[in-house]
Amino acid sequence: MPAVLGAVALFLGLSTAAAPSAAANPCGFFKTSSDAFYNHCTNDGSRVVIKVNAAFAPDYERCLAAGETWLGSAGDIRGARYVGRTC
Repeated sequence: MPAVLGAVALFLGLSTAAAPSAAANPCGFFKTSSDAFYNHCTNDGSRVVIKVNAAFAPDYERCLAAGETWLGSAGDIRGARYVGRTC
């Protein structure tokens, strides 16, 4: 029984340790305290069009490759979303 409890504790410890890194780079739009990003999570080489909702300028579209893209200062960007097409 102690071996089972140790295995469960080890599993729970590893899964909670892995969770913050996954949350640090979520797919889609996210902000830090100072910056806004869009993370296109794919490994198929696709490029997607997103619409960026800017705070002090007209909204605009961007074509993004896979991975994390800096969109600007967190105060300048309200959000971003996938528009349903590739580029």
